[in-house]
Amino acid sequence: MINRVKTKQIFVGNVAIGADAPISTQSMTFSKTSDVKSTVEQIKRLHFAGCDIVRCAVPDIEDALALRSIKEQIELPLVADIHFNYKLALIAAEVVDCIRINPGNIGSKTRVAEVVKACQARGIPIRIGVNAGSLEKEFLNKYGQTAKGMVASAEYNIKYLEDLGFSDIKISLKASDVQRTVEAYRMLRPKNNYPFHLGVTEAGTLFHATVKSSIGLGTLLLDGIGDTMRVSITGELEEEINVARAILKDSGAMPDGLNIISCPTCGRIEADLVSAVAEIEKRTAHIKAPLNVSVMGCVVNAIGEAAHADVAIAYGKGKGLVMVKGEVVANLDERELVDRFVDEVEKMAKESK
Repeated sequence: MINRVKTKQIFVGNVAIGADAPISTQSMTFSKTSDVKSTVEQIKRLHFAGCDIVRCAVPDIEDALALRSIKEQIELPLVADIHFNYKLALIAAEVVDCIRINPGNIGSKTRVAEVVKACQARGIPIRIGVNAGSLEKEFLNKYGQTAKGMVASAEYNIKYLEDLGFSDIKISLKASDVQRTVEAYRMLRPKNNYPFHLGVTEAGTLFHATVKSSIGLGTLLLDGIGDTMRVSITGELEEEINVARAILKDSGAMPDGLNIISCPTCGRIEADLVSAVAEIEKRTAHIKAPLNVSVMGCVVNAIGEAAHADVAIAYGKGKGLVMVKGEVVANLDERELVDRFVDEVEKMAKESK
């Protein structure tokens, strides 16, 4: 497990963010929010995929008014994403679990104060969402679209909310490239103890977003930075959650399911390893126990890796071993190995509960 920076804990609905709470995953619907049926369907898809918090865009009055009906039909905490029109935040605050505002486009201090007052009345938090592409003019003119400009904007708006007596805050500092994103979060982290929402914004399609988010968010998580996160992908909603959970798992931030260790393909492999690993991934996808399992295709790496895994297959020529905690429990024909392996994994997963 990573050593996380301790932060103030807030709640978005029933989901704790910060302190020692698990790092939560978030996503955002892409339907017109006023299309209640489609929006609710998307939120339920995200819930089934393992999402913890969902956000909806609220660009106009019809969207704001639809939030009440949406909230009544879902279980996930609901965040309203507000840009430009602060009055929409006032409507949304009556029903949602959190308001996200962008200081660069929400308007004057008076407008921000009205949003704060509405959130205070219902006891819901505000996310200060700073984006490199939409900084306030004073910070853009002084710093440009830099990490320093993003941090300056965040600090200014944090202080303004604090001066209004409001401290149920979470912060995001997003840019469309990894370097500025990481630099901004690292720069701001020592300056306050508010929880951070991580993300690389406008990260692109599944392939590019996965790479950018894995580098950026993974780097920050290994630094102990981050309390909640969204992987922004131009694509299917569920992929955002799948990639986010994989980043959390493989960074050590959240043990979740099997860590499957398998050989890279090479000329030494003595079995159809690609098919075997694909079948194992499919048949064990439901397992949430944090187990290390190994599927190795030749004698060079097999025994050493298998000996350190919870459950392992060590393939040989036409046959192989199934091992549990380094002990051989079966010596079987190649065709029987996957079935026995899955049985042993299921058994260990049940015992670990």
